[in-house]
Amino acid sequence: MKNYFRLAALLFLFFTGVSFLHSFDTQGQVEFNIRFFDRRVYFVNSDPILVQITITNNSPFPYRFKLADDRFFSVDFDVRTMTNRQLPQADILTRRRNQNIQVFFREIAIESGESFSFTEDLREYVNFTQPGSFRVNAMIYPELFRSNIATPIQSNFLNLTLRPPVIEGPDGLPLELDVATGAVLVRQRIPPDEVVSYMITARQQSQWERFFLYLDIETMLQRDPVQRRRYMAENEAGRLRMTAEYRLNLQNAVIDGDIVVIPTTFEILRTVHENDEGRVHVLQRFRMPNFTELREYTYFLERRDNIWMIVDYSVRGMGTTAND
Repeated sequence: MKNYFRLAALLFLFFTGVSFLHSFDTQGQVEFNIRFFDRRVYFVNSDPILVQITITNNSPFPYRFKLADDRFFSVDFDVRTMTNRQLPQADILTRRRNQNIQVFFREIAIESGESFSFTEDLREYVNFTQPGSFRVNAMIYPELFRSNIATPIQSNFLNLTLRPPVIEGPDGLPLELDVATGAVLVRQRIPPDEVVSYMITARQQSQWERFFLYLDIETMLQRDPVQRRRYMAENEAGRLRMTAEYRLNLQNAVIDGDIVVIPTTFEILRTVHENDEGRVHVLQRFRMPNFTELREYTYFLERRDNIWMIVDYSVRGMGTTAND
């Protein structure tokens, strides 16, 4: 019996030591990377600056860390100017960390070769007051932020450019900018068929800001009943986050791939509009190695303040033709 307990104690110490060594070895093989969730033109005083945080476990063992429900106790950002001047923390971050509150968290386990990602708004961590160029570095606290002596894991660096305050149109709404040229993209009072032609041509030229100019993202994402319920239940910040996610997913063809696929050629078949609603039927051709696929797209538009916006679409297969 004594030998049995002695063996059990030795096994316990052995596996505890192995677990500790695995945790120690894993620390040096965990990658912590950040990237802009939706790369766009950023202004000092406008949309959220969403940063996607990804933790990748390259070790042969599971990696575990604590992730607070209130992310201020798990994540931090260090943003500096090109002269290495650190920008001050956002007021909400300072207030939360100085409050005497209980921090709730969950333990995340990342298996070998797997990744875990989440998104944070950089504006909730850093106070931006002036335009300019900045370097962004993120830190994650595996054992939570308890004090200034907590040891974080450092991320890679991102370059961030903030433009002067957003330019507003006569209706008070922010204007889109062409990422390539910085020119203001202003929606024009053009008929529905020209709106659709503008969007498809922009996609053929991979000009995303132009592609999204006449696309009503908020209405598009609410076409799905589940997404609509989520959207309606969110506050303003949550809706902005959902809109940004939907836009990025469109751009990456994760969802609604039919609207972002690039046609070889297209032809407006007919346009029907009455009052403030319209439909544009378009024949789009997609050239393959041995044949060309034909699809008829129907784009649904609504007119708001004399501007036609695309709010929905449908696709119907029209068969194939042999290539010349």
